[in-house]
Amino acid sequence: MSGTSAALEPPADATKPVRHPDAPAPGELLGPHYGECFGCGGDQPHGLHLAARAGEGVSITAEFTVRPEHQGAPGLAHGGVLATALDETLGSLNWLLRTIAVTGRLETDFVRPVPVGTTLHLAAEVTAVAGRKIYSRATGRIGGPDGPVVVRAEALFIEVEVDHFIDHGRKEEIQAAMNDPDQIRRVRAFEVNP
Repeated sequence: MSGTSAALEPPADATKPVRHPDAPAPGELLGPHYGECFGCGGDQPHGLHLAARAGEGVSITAEFTVRPEHQGAPGLAHGGVLATALDETLGSLNWLLRTIAVTGRLETDFVRPVPVGTTLHLAAEVTAVAGRKIYSRATGRIGGPDGPVVVRAEALFIEVEVDHFIDHGRKEEIQAAMNDPDQIRRVRAFEVNP
C-alpha cells in the first residue's frame, strides 16, 4: 500500500510474528469464531459467512461470495461489506498467534468494483508485533487467488484481555458464549472486533 499512515507503520523495535505452536495447521479451516458474527458466523442469515483457512507462517486465506444483500450500488458490493470482509480476515490472523485482540485501526483501499455473485479471495498476514500491537495486511482478489486486486488493507490490532468483552458486551450473549461446553468455541467467541 502506498501512503500508509504512521499509526500503521511498525516501530523500529517491532519483532517478526511467531505462529503459536498450538495454532491450526496450514490448510485447516478455522471455522467461525462466533456463530452470530456478521463476518464469519453461520447463524447470521445475511452475514458474509466468510470461510478462513490457516496458511504458512502467520497467514490465512479466506473466501466469501457477494450476495444481493451485500450490495451498495445496484449490482455491486457495498464498500462497508468489503471492509468488513477485510477486517474479519485480518482479525482471524490472531487465532494463529493465540492472542485475543481487537481492531485498533483499519485502512482500506478500494481498487476496483466487486460485482454481486463474485467470490472474493482474501489473503492476509501478520507483518510485525510490538508489545500489545499486532500489524497486518490483506488483499482481496476476484477471478481466483491470483486474480486482479480489488481491495486491500493494513491494520493494527491491540491485544486485550477477555474482560474487554465482558465489560462492554451484552450480558445475555456474553453469558451464552461463556457457558458453551466447547472450550475452543468459548475461547474463540472473544477473539476479534472491538
